[in-house]
Amino acid sequence: MTTHTTAAPTTRRGCDRTTAVTRSLLGYGVIAGPIYVAVSLIQAFTRAGFDPSRHEWSLLANGPHGWIQMANLVLAGVCSVCFAAGLRRALRTGRAATWAPRLIAGYGVCLVVAGLCTADPSLGFPPGTPAGPGPVSWHGMVHLAAGGIGFVCLAAACFVLARRFAVEHRARFAVASRVVGVVFLLGFGAVATGHAGVVGNLAFTAAIVTVWGWLSAVAADRYATLSA
Repeated sequence: MTTHTTAAPTTRRGCDRTTAVTRSLLGYGVIAGPIYVAVSLIQAFTRAGFDPSRHEWSLLANGPHGWIQMANLVLAGVCSVCFAAGLRRALRTGRAATWAPRLIAGYGVCLVVAGLCTADPSLGFPPGTPAGPGPVSWHGMVHLAAGGIGFVCLAAACFVLARRFAVEHRARFAVASRVVGVVFLLGFGAVATGHAGVVGNLAFTAAIVTVWGWLSAVAADRYATLSA
């Protein structure tokens, strides 16, 4: 009498499902940045009264179509949290396996909070708003606090992951992560003082685009490594 066993195929299918879930979670990290940046840029060049050289993207959450940027921030935050979960599963053990996902998840949560608690109208946007900074409401304060905490988390994640790449002997990724972390901190610092001006605001916008590109690259790299 022949005895058939199904243990090995069942285990393999279980591993495949686990890998598929991890890949899906990492995929959110690949698409989060491009979607957020694209939606923000489209609004920046189509919303009446918005000047990309003077206004931060957060101000797009104000006005008749402000819900678009609010949803954009919340979606980017949720995708970042999903990516963080996938990164934790992909890194498993070793340097950055715990803190990189936590920091990126923290950034994602802060994005959600920043999307729900909008920045206050200022600097003439939306149209009809006084030209100056204007008063700060409770939700404006929460938005600023969430942004500050989230940006610090993301910058820290750059340096934490740089150590992981260094241990893996991947010098280019390690150097790129450190450079992006420094660039992002400098860009954030340029607007944190409240006296950024055109150059500072554009530098901050460039830093945002750069760090989102880095996040997408890290997610794509881990996706490829998992698929190898």
